[in-house]
Amino acid sequence: MTSIPKPEILAPAGDPASFLAALAAGADAVYCGLKHFSARMLARNFSVSELARLAELARGKGRRTYVAVNVMVKPDEIEKAGRLVRRLVDQVAPEGLILQDIGMAKIARLAGFEGELHLSTLANVSHPMGLATAADLGFSRVVVPRELSVDEIRAMAEACGPGMSIEVFVHGALCHNVSGRCWWSSFMGGKSGLRGRCVQPCRRVYEHRGQEGRFFSCLDLSLDVLAKTLLPIPNISAWKIEGRKKGPHYVFHTVAAYKLLRDEPDDPAAKKAALDYLEQALGRTGTNYGFLPQRPKNPVDHRDRTGSGLAAGKLSRSEQGGFQLASRIPLLAGDLLRVGFEDAAGHQIIRISRSVPKGGRYSLRFEPGQRPESGTPVFLIDRRAPELARILENMEAELAAIPEKEAAPVEVEISPPKPYRPAKRAMPVALNVWRHPDLVKEKGTFGVWVSLSRAHNLPLGRAKTTWWWLPPVIWPNEESEFAGLVELLLSRGAERFVLNAPWQRALFPKDVKAILWAGPFCNIANPMALVALKSLGFSGAILSPELSGEDILSLPGKSPLPLGLVVDGAWPLGISRTISPEIKTCMALTSPKGEVCWAVRYDQNYFIYPNWRMDLFPHRDALIKAGYEMFLSLREPMPKEVPARDRQGLFNWETGLL
Repeated sequence: MTSIPKPEILAPAGDPASFLAALAAGADAVYCGLKHFSARMLARNFSVSELARLAELARGKGRRTYVAVNVMVKPDEIEKAGRLVRRLVDQVAPEGLILQDIGMAKIARLAGFEGELHLSTLANVSHPMGLATAADLGFSRVVVPRELSVDEIRAMAEACGPGMSIEVFVHGALCHNVSGRCWWSSFMGGKSGLRGRCVQPCRRVYEHRGQEGRFFSCLDLSLDVLAKTLLPIPNISAWKIEGRKKGPHYVFHTVAAYKLLRDEPDDPAAKKAALDYLEQALGRTGTNYGFLPQRPKNPVDHRDRTGSGLAAGKLSRSEQGGFQLASRIPLLAGDLLRVGFEDAAGHQIIRISRSVPKGGRYSLRFEPGQRPESGTPVFLIDRRAPELARILENMEAELAAIPEKEAAPVEVEISPPKPYRPAKRAMPVALNVWRHPDLVKEKGTFGVWVSLSRAHNLPLGRAKTTWWWLPPVIWPNEESEFAGLVELLLSRGAERFVLNAPWQRALFPKDVKAILWAGPFCNIANPMALVALKSLGFSGAILSPELSGEDILSLPGKSPLPLGLVVDGAWPLGISRTISPEIKTCMALTSPKGEVCWAVRYDQNYFIYPNWRMDLFPHRDALIKAGYEMFLSLREPMPKEVPARDRQGLFNWETGLL
């Protein structure tokens, strides 16, 4: 019997100290981002020259370095992205690149990268058949969603073809919404999670039915001892630890813990030591979420503030007019403390200058305008314990012996695709997309969302003329049913489909005669991504409306496929597989800034909508002139209990996309 190789322990690094901590703790591989094109742009991140020396140190120890270039690439960034990859090839030589944008696979190869291409969890390959489509685009590893149960992970792993494997998150922060299916921060002001700039509006306090709570703020994922159940599953190449914004203390302790749990899964002493490491890691409270299908746990606890760090005490006013912290835990000189919460007045990060025993007091002063309230909680979020400090000093000495590589100018030419030109210009098709169409009123062509729970109500009598929309997320335990619905629709003469993830192409026969368009939830934003879609057999694409107006107007002239755009209707802030038990669907939730949203469930997904519509119709003439061939209106019914807001939703048309 062939033994299953052990998965890599894959560690995060957002700065050099964390990279060194990962190596010191025994990580097999480290993933990190650069100062551009990274989905963690709020981390410190690395310069290419800085990363080159760290990667050389890692190689000398037999460890691997993966670089995340995992953002949605805008139309004018293709050559810039290519030059960045070329610099990585010349100076860093990473073993793998982690990509989100399907156009980046081709860009990376044209720039001379010959290593592994890993598909980020932001690309949302959420069902087993989709792995084959990822392989068709040149990816050899897929990072699967955090929402999967162990049975669903097994189904994904068993679906891997030759040369394909999956990577599984075992620890770290949980987003409320599915990765790659959240536009909340972007819709509220152009700071896109798909561009690494999310400001986490989901972590705020919301009011709902007279009650306040952090209804969308999740605990951390922590599989801890349950991770051993992954060991017998084939084709799992890595156990991934999230945390590129965390410090070296967190990285060292989580890596050490999961290395023990992987290498000594049945040793009680190793288990105890691993749990002790995780207790010291200074993350949020942990949950195994939906990992155990028979005992799923809701990751949202709205009653607690789910900030990271170990509670160190609360602030009180001192007689001298400043503040004092009565520490409930021992503190060390150099410890990093977080005062309060990100959305509260007085929130800040401070480093203390001396050690404080448990029960001791430490004086603090704050600048006017940054003073927190008395009673504000304080958390220990990072520390340099003497042992770890010595380890890092030794590692830094090794790093200092590696000379810096001289950077040479690079040039990368990426020929633009031949743009699509219609044989005859015509007015764009205007299409309403419904959950539940009124067949009496809708006489012409329209779109309908395909739903398992309402499969019996699908307008099959008009299968030939309807545009059939697949959902943005299909889970492994839904895949066979959706494949069956696609087969049924094709047998009834359906000819037009909108796929809202590129991987849904695998639900159709290779030689299907139907017209397949990529939907707006595919997050398509540049000509090279459109080239990738064309290679998969797509006939057109509906662009992401997240782009700026300038980018939206420029793309038809560069696209190898005909394009459409959502110009009106309900665009979700995000899509989730979970919801707080305190939330009643179709009822308003209000943020401290007066923003109102509401949730509704379709099949296994919750769609969270704002109470105002997206409306790009004022730019209709410019869009027609640019060459768009289809205008979409997403007709989501607004609940009577939710007050509609009279506000034009331009998304990022005017503000731009950062």
